[in-house]
Amino acid sequence: MGYGRVSTRDQNPDSQRDALTEAGCDRIFVDKASGKVDRRPELDKALDYLRPGDTFVIARLSRVARSLRHLLDLAAQLREVDLLVLKQGIDTSTPGGRLQFHMFGAFDEFLRELIAEGTLEGLASARARGRVGGRPAVLDAHGVEMARALYEMKGDHGERRYTVQQIADRLGVSRATIYRHLNSDKAVSA
Repeated sequence: MGYGRVSTRDQNPDSQRDALTEAGCDRIFVDKASGKVDRRPELDKALDYLRPGDTFVIARLSRVARSLRHLLDLAAQLREVDLLVLKQGIDTSTPGGRLQFHMFGAFDEFLRELIAEGTLEGLASARARGRVGGRPAVLDAHGVEMARALYEMKGDHGERRYTVQQIADRLGVSRATIYRHLNSDKAVSA
């Protein structure tokens, strides 16, 4: 039995699926979910499908566990089955493999925490220098003023001269962008 996981919808699980097939897995379950997400329906199905004496095969420990605590909980669930971790050479059918399983789990969690810590430090450093993350604004202040002016223009009979779609087309942005900027100033009522 094999299990794979990719973190985003854009990632492709084919390399994991190929490795699991090559390892002889009869059945393969794959989730597309962040490692931080608790809900992994395919992992739940795989664990329900396992029977005593089966071998549960994964490419890496990080593909199945969110933390060391989660890994240890998973190990408790897998007491009656063997775990084979292809990329890390772990095979829990042996005492050495069981020890290696726990050590690699601790190392994986440690590395995830170091990466998260470094990311937070980098963001704090960038903010201290006046840089903020996120996408750049689609409309600058001049564009917002133009959108507001076009929206407020009246026709000969007091009706709006331009629809939000016409304004968006003229400025080369989406209607949602126009609404977001107009609503931020309470220019458009809901």
